[in-house]
Amino acid sequence: MNKTLLTLAIALTFPLTAAAFPGGYGPDSEAHQGHRIERLTQELKLSDAQKSQVEAIFKEQHEKAKALHEETHAKLSKVLSPEQLTKLEDLKKQRREHWKHKKGLEKPE
Repeated sequence: MNKTLLTLAIALTFPLTAAAFPGGYGPDSEAHQGHRIERLTQELKLSDAQKSQVEAIFKEQHEKAKALHEETHAKLSKVLSPEQLTKLEDLKKQRREHWKHKKGLEKPE
């Protein structure tokens, strides 16, 4: 039962964090967001008004995703044991490191 619950927790948590910003919520995510907006501005030839609206949409969606991530973590904290939470954090860390390595942002250890 616990293994099934942990698998479910992982399945629910990973898409939420990856969907918003695969690199997390730190300073790198803001840089990534800026590059993304600039690329869209160039590729789609956005006007200044459109660029501002796109920035606002992305910011709003980022805040919603972050809130959903925090809510999910709080709910999981009530269900999972401390050992399971530690294992979940380790799995998330491994996923982040794999993503960074895949994107060439960090050298493997």
